[in-house]
Amino acid sequence: MARSNPKLIRALRQTAERLASGAPYQWGHPGSCNCGHLAQTVTTRSRSELLAAARERSGDWGQMAVDACPSSGLPIDAVIEELLALGLDRCDIAQLEDLSDRRVLSTLPREVRERLRRNRRDDVVLYLRAWAGLLEIELEAPHAVPAYLHEFVHA
Repeated sequence: MARSNPKLIRALRQTAERLASGAPYQWGHPGSCNCGHLAQTVTTRSRSELLAAARERSGDWGQMAVDACPSSGLPIDAVIEELLALGLDRCDIAQLEDLSDRRVLSTLPREVRERLRRNRRDDVVLYLRAWAGLLEIELEAPHAVPAYLHEFVHA
């Protein structure tokens, strides 16, 4: 999972707020989807710039993260490198796109987890806020992580 740090927490919260405020959201659009919005926050690239960059490589954000090579010269690889430099790992990128990180999901009530969908704006906002909250707990008091999260934190 991501390395907890203030910049990453701030980026997750800013992304959630932008989405909650009505920023254009389209799950199938590389510049307006879950990862696309975080990439907008982190890189300050526009959704159209992210779309153009993503067209140079095949696959979704998860696949592009796996295939990324820092020396390729491709703009999408530079975007992914910025996300990695912020503290994410390649798995985090794929899990954000699908809202599937078990540790993040474990912080949500069961009834919320069961209805969560990767392509619904409100669910993305909820997930981003939960993720930021989890990282904040880890940053402020790494040994104070709630007991029910220990199996995920130390996995």
